Amino acid sequence: MTQVFDAEGVCRAATVLKVSPAIVSQVKTVEKDGYAAAQLASGVQKEHRVSKAQMGHFGSAMALSREFRPRTGEEGKIEGVDKGATINVSAFEPGDDITVSAISKGKGFQGVVKRHGFKGGPRTHGQKHSEREPGSIGATGNNVLKGTRMGGRMGSDKVTIKGLKILQVNTDENILVISGAVPGRKGTLVEVFATK
Repeated sequence: MTQVFDAEGVCRAATVLKVSPAIVSQVKTVEKDGYAAAQLASGVQKEHRVSKAQMGHFGSAMALSREFRPRTGEEGKIEGVDKGATINVSAFEPGDDITVSAISKGKGFQGVVKRHGFKGGPRTHGQKHSEREPGSIGATGNNVLKGTRMGGRMGSDKVTIKGLKILQVNTDENILVISGAVPGRKGTLVEVFATK
C-alpha cells in the first residue's frame, strides 16, 4: 500500500497492483457447453511443468487459468470477447468503480479475542490466567452448539471488497492503483471486476 494525491490534492490510501496480461483461452456458449463463460489464462510457466493437454488448450505454457461467467441478468451471453484476445490494464480507466476478490492473509490458530473480538475477563477479581479466555459457552451438557464462537483457524478465506475506485492506470508498466486496501499478502492473486 501507499498514498496517492488526486487531482484535488486529497491524499488517498491506495494499493498498487501489478497486472499480468490475460489471454482468452476459451469462450464457452450455452449451445455447446450448457453455460456461458470466458476462460482466461495468465502468467508463464516452464514447459516441463505443463501437461500436453494444457499446452494444446492454451497454445503455450501458461501458469494460471480462471473461468468467469457473466453476471445474472445478462442472459448468459459473453459479447465482445474472442478466443486469443488479450485483456490488460487498458480495459480500466481512472474513476472506474470496481470489486476486488482475493484470499486473505492466513493467521493460523487464533483465540477468541483476536478472531472474534471478545473482550476477555477482567484483570482483577480473582482472575489469574484467564484474561483472554472465552468464558462460558452455554448450558450445553456434553456437547457444543453449532456456530459457537471459539478459537480456531483464522484467515486464508476468499474475501470480496466492493465500492473501490481506480485512481491511476499505468499501461506502460501494467500497473493499477486502487483506492483502499485489498485482501491478501504480497504476491496474492487478485481478481478485479468492473462494477456496472
